[in-house]
Amino acid sequence: MSFAIRLKALRLKSGKSLQDVADALEMSKGHLWDLEMGKSTNPSAELLKKMSTYFRVSLATLAGEEPAANEVNEDLRVMFRQLQDLDPKTLDIVRVILDRNSATPNKSESDKD
Repeated sequence: MSFAIRLKALRLKSGKSLQDVADALEMSKGHLWDLEMGKSTNPSAELLKKMSTYFRVSLATLAGEEPAANEVNEDLRVMFRQLQDLDPKTLDIVRVILDRNSATPNKSESDKD
């Protein structure tokens, strides 16, 4: 499946119009249309990253390189990419949240005893 077909399928699956997606990705509706029609075939890395985040899929999925089933799920890939863009102070806050969460046993685990 081509990039153009995958992009259009993702947009249709999300129920968004060309204009909705173009606005969210800060691009022109015409450029998005050209990408979906295969007339433009060289989106920037920054645009691909925005698309990946917007549609909540990995860059590999967007590029047609489907990851193996046992790899990390799509939401975690997107979240990881977003973490890389955080300022150091906000990243420290996320670390504290993760540390506290991992230190607290899950309810289901404590019910097993």
